[in-house]
Amino acid sequence: MKNYCLILALFLGTTAAVQAKGDPEAGKTKSVTCAACHGSDGNSAIPMNPKLAGQHEGYMVKQLQEFKLAAQTSGEDGRNNAIMNGQAMMLSEQDMHDLSAYFSSQQLKIGETPEDVVAKGEALYRGGDAARGITTCIACHSPDGKGMNLAGFPAVGGQHASYTKTQLEMFRSGDRNNDLNGMMRAVSSKLTDEDISILSQYLQGLH
Repeated sequence: MKNYCLILALFLGTTAAVQAKGDPEAGKTKSVTCAACHGSDGNSAIPMNPKLAGQHEGYMVKQLQEFKLAAQTSGEDGRNNAIMNGQAMMLSEQDMHDLSAYFSSQQLKIGETPEDVVAKGEALYRGGDAARGITTCIACHSPDGKGMNLAGFPAVGGQHASYTKTQLEMFRSGDRNNDLNGMMRAVSSKLTDEDISILSQYLQGLH
């Protein structure tokens, strides 16, 4: 898995660089509507809404494109979310790049990891579980949780535990299916409820 991620990063690097064309200043102006759920600087105060600050620009553009696609296809394609579909429908491609450039440029505020899950969370995140066929999370999301920008793997460190938990559960159930080559669905299908809870809480304080 690790080698696959590295190869993919090299393969996609040129494309990602070419597509990075957002204007952070324009994005700041356009972000007023986003602030209600995600905070003016992308640090959402609502645990169920993701923090966008510091997230990779390319990854955010992809998510906005897929929210819009879901709206256009009544949820048949893309990433389906009742609130974000409507928001994304109003955005042009340039809007998406500008907004993503702005939030990507903001400083992420890291949360905290409860002491009682640090050891288990670190073991699962860094080492996986070979006996159950669970690959390491660091292979694609890096040891510090900052992901791999060129390969399109998102930053996950510092994210709200509630949001991460919901997304892992949605990948596991198949309700979210816009992951690259089904990688997250494959991994999360092997995670127990306890695994998901521990990983989510661990990631909240990872940086």
